[in-house]
Amino acid sequence: MEILAARMGMSRGTVTIVNPRTGALEIEVAHGLSAEARRRGRYRIGEGITGQVVATGKPLVVPRISEEPRFLNRTRSRGDLHRKDISFLCVPIQAGRETIGALSVDRLFDGTVSFEEDLRLLTIISGLVAQTVSRLQAINAEREQLLSENLTLRRALEEKYGLDNLVGKSSRMVEVFEMIHRVAGSTATVLLRGESGTGKSMAARAIHFNSPRKDRPFVTVSCSALPETLIESELFGHERGAFTGATARKPGRFEQAEGGTIFLDEIGELPHNVQVKLLHVIQEREFQRLGGARPIRCDVRIVAATNKNLEEAVAAGQFREDLYYRLNVFPIYLPPLRERRTDILLLAEHFLAQFARENEKAIHRISSPAIDLLVQYHWPGNVRELQNCMERAVLVCDEDVIRARHLPPTLQTAASAPGSGRRAPSLADAVAAFEKELIEEALKESRGNQTRAAALLDTSLRIINYKIHKYGIDPSRFKNPA
Repeated sequence: MEILAARMGMSRGTVTIVNPRTGALEIEVAHGLSAEARRRGRYRIGEGITGQVVATGKPLVVPRISEEPRFLNRTRSRGDLHRKDISFLCVPIQAGRETIGALSVDRLFDGTVSFEEDLRLLTIISGLVAQTVSRLQAINAEREQLLSENLTLRRALEEKYGLDNLVGKSSRMVEVFEMIHRVAGSTATVLLRGESGTGKSMAARAIHFNSPRKDRPFVTVSCSALPETLIESELFGHERGAFTGATARKPGRFEQAEGGTIFLDEIGELPHNVQVKLLHVIQEREFQRLGGARPIRCDVRIVAATNKNLEEAVAAGQFREDLYYRLNVFPIYLPPLRERRTDILLLAEHFLAQFARENEKAIHRISSPAIDLLVQYHWPGNVRELQNCMERAVLVCDEDVIRARHLPPTLQTAASAPGSGRRAPSLADAVAAFEKELIEEALKESRGNQTRAAALLDTSLRIINYKIHKYGIDPSRFKNPA
């Protein structure tokens, strides 16, 4: 627009674009107009000369704006129009077949000027403008979509890891939830203890997403998964040339987590030299990149987790005692699943609903024999093993109910209880278990009525009575299934 004014005598060059959200015409670029004048230059499509050009997609020339009633002069940048001979030229800005705006200029009226040549030049320029506008609008649309998706994801995470959505009603888990609630709003370092698969990572996320830092990053570092030679670089970053292969500066996980939370999983596996640097970060709230000379301040909350006995590791010289005390500010112990058996069915039903939805299967419940197997099993892999078990059951189930046969073989063997000393089940055992399950399901549906149960199974009352006594089934417990 500046070049048009200096070389072509076309002043007040203006690019007006249709706002994709509001549909209004708004000035994006205006040479020689104040910010206040640009704000005033808003039109509806079809309004004034500019609005008409956008509506029709055809250029317009007004030889003398003082004689054109449609010229609105909304920017008020031209003073008294009646005292000036100004021509106004306006061409559409088109992306494909769509008119997305208009390009306009003022010219002092001169009978020797060829408006046709001016329009040709402005049309060429509007084509260049259209390419840039389309590209910028695509970038803005993509950015807005990413921001929207990010906000939706963040809200989903906050909802998923809200304390009300954590599964567990046992006294042990109620105590855990209470401790998470108490510590979440603080900046205290938290140490999550417990066996593998007890839900330490979920507890860490619950602490973050119920804290004032929930809108900031949550960064996870698996200390056992990273090679000892790389973990220092991963945590604190490195400068270019810090070591062979360091071709560029790389920010570490602590920088990525700035203002938020860093979750150090399996902290007991951290190498001794990195333990020293982590202790410095906790105490001084600063660190240096590998190969760097300048300390970097950081505001990061630390949540650590381990399934190791850190006290024994300290005694054996494998873990620094001073770091242990720095991490052990607010310890939370996640109990194994065998110590919270009342939660097994709640968790199983939660995972059933989740995987049935993901796999688009209409599975609504778990049969009584299957529930018995779930509750009696000792779950060495804890909640993670139960989750995998229910996912497998959903995948192999082709009914609307999870039955004992859909569960993994480890749950169906009598040897699944440690030290039981019982033999593995035979074909007769498997048939008997399946038969017992069918009878119990029929009794549940008939509310303990043996005659109706026999009809449902297409057999006689005498056979049902015989099987009930053979398998030790108590029909009375099905009279009130709720």
